[in-house]
Amino acid sequence: MINFEYIRASSVKAAVDALAKNPTGKFIAGGTNLIDLMKRGVTAPTRLIDINDLPLKQVEETTDGINIGALAINSEVSENELIKNNFPLLSMAFAAGASAQLRNMATVGGNMMQRTRCSYFYDTTMPCNKRQPGSGCGALQGHNRMHAIFGASDKCIAVHPSDMCVALAALNATVSISGPKGNRKIPFTDFHRLPEDKPELDNTLQKGEIITGVLIPKNNFNKNHYLKIRDRASYAFALISVAAALEMDVDTIKKVNIAMGGVAHKPWRMTEAEKFLVGKKATRENFSKAAELAMKSAKGYGHNNFKLKMAPIAITESLMIATGIV
Repeated sequence: MINFEYIRASSVKAAVDALAKNPTGKFIAGGTNLIDLMKRGVTAPTRLIDINDLPLKQVEETTDGINIGALAINSEVSENELIKNNFPLLSMAFAAGASAQLRNMATVGGNMMQRTRCSYFYDTTMPCNKRQPGSGCGALQGHNRMHAIFGASDKCIAVHPSDMCVALAALNATVSISGPKGNRKIPFTDFHRLPEDKPELDNTLQKGEIITGVLIPKNNFNKNHYLKIRDRASYAFALISVAAALEMDVDTIKKVNIAMGGVAHKPWRMTEAEKFLVGKKATRENFSKAAELAMKSAKGYGHNNFKLKMAPIAITESLMIATGIV
């Protein structure tokens, strides 16, 4: 690692101002991803701005839903009664995530900001447009077993690694942001971006902005399931994950939100499948048809072609488990 300056911010404004004075700096809270990247030479911020003293650790009920501060710890959010009672899908996603040690350090905002676990991104001897724009994408013709089947480009086929973010995308969350130009809100599904021609940009944050929280709106989802398929049962990133939330009237689907992880540069909402299922009965046949619709734009890159078969099965299974068919 290179030498860097370390400072602590006492307010959101102080944190934003500190980054404005040194645009090559980085905010740090739990540091579970950032420190890894620094050790490997993937990133080299000249200033670390410690934001742990900011008053952003709340999990509180509001008139609109539940507001979670950006510095709330993953393990604490997962076990919070408000979350377990109102948004069990999010608790399930947290439980399927990293090791207990990491969940005890990682923050909600940090989870959102974590970068891809693509081996070409982490290996500084290999080409990677995300790490070094213009150098090429080693995964395109290389080992791409973990990589995207949706929304990729010829510049990058990496996937976003978060479980939490998949659940938040399915729950229609909103991200609260503060920056030099003031405060703003972004729909969670618009926060992360697809690679297109600028894979080095993971999200839609503007220069100098900081995440302050996430609002999950109230809903009537009474059937939920988070399915994660991985190489081993603990501390492994998803080959494919599915977050399914349904509002059921007996056996009829009134509303359904489905998001997938391990398949794209961002949590991937299955909007066509959702539209198809509204008003339908909860049956294996209908779930299978919805899964087929969800796969229309999917594309494999060789080693990850198995995901083209695994994904529709995972969608169907998650919906069946959520509704109690199996």
